[in-house]
Amino acid sequence: MLMITSFANPRVAQAFVDYMQTQGVILTIQHHEQTDIWLADESQAERVRSELARFLENPADPRYLAASWQSGQTDSGLHYRRFPLSAALRERGGPLTIAISVLCIIVFLLMNVMGDEVVMAWLAWPWDESLRFEAWRYFTHAIMHFSLLHILFNLFWWWYLGGAVEKRLGSGKLVVITLISALLSGFVQHQLTGPWFGGLSGVVYALIGYVWLRGIRDPEPKVALPNGLFIFTVLLMVAEWFGLTGFAIASGAHTAGIVIGLAMALVDSQNVRKRT
Repeated sequence: MLMITSFANPRVAQAFVDYMQTQGVILTIQHHEQTDIWLADESQAERVRSELARFLENPADPRYLAASWQSGQTDSGLHYRRFPLSAALRERGGPLTIAISVLCIIVFLLMNVMGDEVVMAWLAWPWDESLRFEAWRYFTHAIMHFSLLHILFNLFWWWYLGGAVEKRLGSGKLVVITLISALLSGFVQHQLTGPWFGGLSGVVYALIGYVWLRGIRDPEPKVALPNGLFIFTVLLMVAEWFGLTGFAIASGAHTAGIVIGLAMALVDSQNVRKRT
């Protein structure tokens, strides 16, 4: 038995094995930390290595897919395992992404059990001069949500964008974006409508602006957002200002958030360009 090569991806390994079977060469797979390919008939080694070099140039070639359909076996040893929700969340988001998500859920449950007014009295933007030194209020308005749709929308985008920022740019960067956008978007919304507002959307809109512009301006972007999603967000924001959405929405926080995100991305991308 001669080991030919190892693959990190077992699906790619199986594709090569299936293709060689259509060429009359039998290879076997052994699964360890990586997926090893073994050849029983060593006289065919030169031919197999030649085919391997061609395969590695373009593993997605249709002929390899066709070979898998033709000769792939259900007992090949390639097993698809379940991917638990908790593992999926950890795969996309870091500790801060998950912690803020959990905190928002806890606060949402408390608001439904104890009533919005009770929780807002603890966490809302300072509505009285005597509360101006309770510093947490300038940020905790972001973790209050008033409906299931409200929290689901915000947490999805927080997980999708905040998780990407934390994983690829670091928890520190996500902390800075979150604190600055929560503070400034909250200030703008307070100036427009008063202190009775809440939601993570000011931060989410900041992340949308930040991730989109970093994806465009960075020489080798680590985060990115499709142009279509950004354009849709801007159009939605315009519709909010004209009252076309039919919902009570914190338009000031959204607009301030996206402007803050764009400004932070502009500064950060300039620094990246200078370093490179």
